Amino acid sequence: MYSRTVTITDPAGLHARSASEFVRSANRFSSMITIGKASEEKRVSAKSIVMVMSVGAGNGSKIELSAEGADEREAVDFLAQLLATGPGEATGAA
Repeated sequence: MYSRTVTITDPAGLHARSASEFVRSANRFSSMITIGKASEEKRVSAKSIVMVMSVGAGNGSKIELSAEGADEREAVDFLAQLLATGPGEATGAA
């Protein structure tokens, strides 16, 4: 298992459009990926738009990403960068 904590910097937070891009990106990886607020124990599937939206991650929220599987490090690092920089700004192959 590999985990990272990242701070949401998008002024609108993890809103519908950015959450949709995040979920599309998460689904490109084979690992099981979870997301949740770092201050809470609840973790949900990062591959479900409904679950990701239920996290309620606003600007400044600290988010913990975890993954388990063959590409866990690549998945978490890519998705962490996507959350930290906003939609369309992450670099690297997913």
